[in-house]
Amino acid sequence: MSEKNLTPKPAEPKQEIPESSLGILKRHPELRPWTGDLELRDQLHTKKRAQLLPEGGSLSDFADGHLYYGFHKLEDGWVYREWAPGADQLYLTGDFNNWHWLDTPLTKLEKGNWEVKLPGDTIHQGSRVMTIVRNGDRLTQHLPLYARRVTQDWVSQSWCCEVWGDQDNFVWTDADFENTEPPLIYEAHVGMSSEEGRIATYREFADDRLPYIKELGYNTVQLMAIMEHPFYGSFGYQVSNFFAASSRYGYPDELKYLVNKAHSLGLRVLLDVVHSHAVGNTLEGINLFDGTSYQFFHEGPKGDHSAWGTKCFNYDKPEVLHFLLSNLKFWMQEYHFDGFRFDGVTSMLYHDHGLGTAFSKLDYYFTMNTDTEAVTYLQLANELIREVNPKALSIAEDMSGMPGMCEPVADGGIGFDYRLGMGLPDMWIRLAKERRDEDWNLGDIWYQMTFRNAPTVAYVESHDQALVGDKTMMFRFADAAMYDQMNKDCHTLVIDRAMALHKMIRLLTLAAGGTGYLNFMGNEFGHPEWIDFPRPGNGNSFHYCRRQWSLMRNPDLKYQYLYQFDHDMLAVIKEHKVLEQTWPTLNWTHEAEHVLAFERGGLLFVFNFSPDRSYESYPIPVDEAGDWQMILSSDDAVYGGWARNEHGRFSALAPGKEKPTVRLYLPARTCVVLEPVKGKKD
Repeated sequence: MSEKNLTPKPAEPKQEIPESSLGILKRHPELRPWTGDLELRDQLHTKKRAQLLPEGGSLSDFADGHLYYGFHKLEDGWVYREWAPGADQLYLTGDFNNWHWLDTPLTKLEKGNWEVKLPGDTIHQGSRVMTIVRNGDRLTQHLPLYARRVTQDWVSQSWCCEVWGDQDNFVWTDADFENTEPPLIYEAHVGMSSEEGRIATYREFADDRLPYIKELGYNTVQLMAIMEHPFYGSFGYQVSNFFAASSRYGYPDELKYLVNKAHSLGLRVLLDVVHSHAVGNTLEGINLFDGTSYQFFHEGPKGDHSAWGTKCFNYDKPEVLHFLLSNLKFWMQEYHFDGFRFDGVTSMLYHDHGLGTAFSKLDYYFTMNTDTEAVTYLQLANELIREVNPKALSIAEDMSGMPGMCEPVADGGIGFDYRLGMGLPDMWIRLAKERRDEDWNLGDIWYQMTFRNAPTVAYVESHDQALVGDKTMMFRFADAAMYDQMNKDCHTLVIDRAMALHKMIRLLTLAAGGTGYLNFMGNEFGHPEWIDFPRPGNGNSFHYCRRQWSLMRNPDLKYQYLYQFDHDMLAVIKEHKVLEQTWPTLNWTHEAEHVLAFERGGLLFVFNFSPDRSYESYPIPVDEAGDWQMILSSDDAVYGGWARNEHGRFSALAPGKEKPTVRLYLPARTCVVLEPVKGKKD
């Protein structure tokens, strides 16, 4: 061995991490090694904002595309405009000119814009029209980009645009509406909200479901599948017409009626917005509108989503940002939506769409795989939302846990209010599939509940877990027994276990898993079976594409018990403002005895997950001595339990120097909630 190899290598000089003024680094010092990346994020946002607003001004003033493009009523007729920079000629055709498309050409303006003015009553609201585009020798037909209403002929399956201008005769009564409570979200699909085998309407949902949601205790409705989509079975996640409210459920004014009524009941309404991709269709979509693949999307493989078969937006292009930001402002102003749940954020944030990446290290977020253009778009989107409505909510469907997701844009964050706690349903499904509940590790469950780097909307199951090919939690625990063992006079171990765990995991997730909560329509009462949209493979049946509300209303069935527990646990959480305390405090966990206890919002939550062991006078440590009152027990008869708990007072005593403890009777597979008495009299 040479002398050179024996010589110790000098220590590398320690690299100094530069100081930064970004607020995100003050609150999250663990991100300091990536100061450069976060500074770049901030610089790209500033640069793009300057590009969009070279003369200053607001994003809200910039995002007015819907007020210029599309159809607009004039004093002496109508005007129709499009942005189609790659086209050689545009024509408007429809029932107004007997579909003679050559009769009505558009005139080319500057910057790729086109326009035609139609005098008098040439067209009217409801006229059926299409746009013909010539690019070289190729002619294609399309629905207008800013179409506000498109309809499908169910016989021919063809789509057509109906002229729907911006004259608004709807009378809004929600000027004083305000809701700033932590979100308790009822995720819903208007079309499948009826029990009948058909597509329900906006008005039916407003009149039948909204009062139910209010009574149940949720304060926010999240509507999916509103933006028009050609394939009903896509659950609304393959959008074709970004400014059109789906005509399957009724007319635009009927959606306004729904939102207005929700506001009258004190309910927020969020739109499930899809800006992560677009359907590849050309007739009833925006793809190839001007004859080029790059009008809205990236060229080549980058423009195609490998997993979804859809098109990926070019978020660097100012005209694309104009389209998408105008879309957000449109839904907030035209329909009074109170914010958005952004779908597919993980897919947007990474060039590989986050497929197959575990995101187990902070390094993974700051690589060449991060799509900085998408990050900038989301920052701009959240800024715009606040400009239009400072009290609006924005929620990110991001499974990656991108740092700064819910930090202010001004501090180097992305600007969302909440992210969805997507790891929680994955955890519950994994436990239900792979382990007996007596083998569940409470420490791991608690870690998953409380390991979050942003305000989080917790949930046990959303629509994803209710789709065909998967199972709701109740159906996963009970399976075929739900078909013949849900009568109140029938008692089986399978159903008893399923109902007990259904209640326990919901309360635990709500009380400990986040600062918001979400439930999908019908799952509050353990809706059986899955969701399967009408398709050739099932004979185009609506049998599994509806909600069986009669099960919950039937006094002979146990679904009522689950509904009542959901109602009462929400009432407890709201009355005591539990979610306003960011973090729960762990009081006790015992793996062998399967007992977990924590405090939050001044309440004590205790869970006994043991399948067969009940405990007499079980000691639970609390912060202060005094009396406690039981206010909720999953074992009460009204929830299908065996009524083994007494709703009396329990004294927390502190013998000697020990920590105060309250002693409780904990039946197997039950949970209880207690509040301090604090001077209350019997």
